[in-house]
Amino acid sequence: MTAIGTAELKRMFDAIATAIEADKDRLCQLDGVIGDADHGIAMALGFNAARDALAALDLAAIEPTALLNTAAKSFLNAVGASSGPLYATALMRAAAAVKGKATLAADDVIAMVQAMAQGIKDRGKAEIGEKTMIDAWQPAAEAAAAAHAAGKSLAESLQAALTAAERGAEATKDMIAAKGRSSRLGERSLGHIDPGAASAVTVIGAMRSSLN
Repeated sequence: MTAIGTAELKRMFDAIATAIEADKDRLCQLDGVIGDADHGIAMALGFNAARDALAALDLAAIEPTALLNTAAKSFLNAVGASSGPLYATALMRAAAAVKGKATLAADDVIAMVQAMAQGIKDRGKAEIGEKTMIDAWQPAAEAAAAAHAAGKSLAESLQAALTAAERGAEATKDMIAAKGRSSRLGERSLGHIDPGAASAVTVIGAMRSSLN
């Protein structure tokens, strides 16, 4: 694997924005069943804002931490919904995890994924089984770390993360929502994939495809 610098991270955000935009309607439909039907719109606003902010940067003059913090700030400014603070925290934690690095090795990318998952978990005060995006993010981070520790390549480790995220999102069908607006539905939230977990799969998939 070649080292990942700011140009590669910018391409990652381009890929996420494109993937979320393509998935926006499905995410809104999922959210329409158990939420406000705006999750896809909020995620697209956030990642489009991040992409646009990064396009204005002099990539040769900054390190990954500054790029990730710029993405975090622009996401938060664009999204007032709950996903705004969650993803802003994720990206700020990612920035902290790679502080001082001019380029990122596989270790650093795995640390970044773990930091994002932990940031979302901490900010949302969510646990596995509560039908939230953490049901996709936490298994993804754990799978990536385990694959990397077993000597797998970055591409293989990110594929493991994606597979775990997909399983985690699918599992939310069988959960009763315990957080957010959908928690008001009680057992009526059964049988539906959590939109935040679904969008996490889209984000992680775009990261995998752009960083391998």
